[in-house]
Amino acid sequence: MNIRPVTLTGRWVRLEPLSKMHVPDLAVVGLEEEIWRYMRYGEVKTEDDLRAWVLELLRLEQLGGDLPFAVIFVEGGKAIGCTRYLNIHHTDRNLEIGGTWYGLKYQRTAINTESKYLLLRHAFETLGCIRVNFKADARNERSLRAIERLGAVKEGVLRKHMILQDGYVRDSVVYSIIDDEWPAVKRRLEEKLK
Repeated sequence: MNIRPVTLTGRWVRLEPLSKMHVPDLAVVGLEEEIWRYMRYGEVKTEDDLRAWVLELLRLEQLGGDLPFAVIFVEGGKAIGCTRYLNIHHTDRNLEIGGTWYGLKYQRTAINTESKYLLLRHAFETLGCIRVNFKADARNERSLRAIERLGAVKEGVLRKHMILQDGYVRDSVVYSIIDDEWPAVKRRLEEKLK
């Protein structure tokens, strides 16, 4: 797997390598408490908090374990959220898609479906992944349903998986899509995006 920064373009969104220049746009849509409630990162309340978060993702990218993207709404050209590849395992040809968030007005739209479609297509068809997984806080019903709508298979629950910054001990629900399932998942997502 040759993981490197890339731009992925669809009809509604463009996923481009995350950079510090995206911070002002992200701060316009990304400081709502609801966005960060189930995230591991803790509270992101100010543009400086958001900048620190972006810098941390860029640091993780340099270590080779993450590839973060800014989600750009094609209409208007502004960053409206973020997503990333993480827990990249080159030898085993698998990775996770996660850390995804969008400004509130872009949630429950085609944005997430198209973003995940672009990431999955690139993972399976360009990078040669044999498995892509997703994890979500067991309390986050909205994210769990969104992952299920993609066609991912629920594998189970990682009990007491992580301790969030507020001290909450989180259970994480794990889902995956494997290469054998990708053709059917791809067709379904393309139908939804029509």
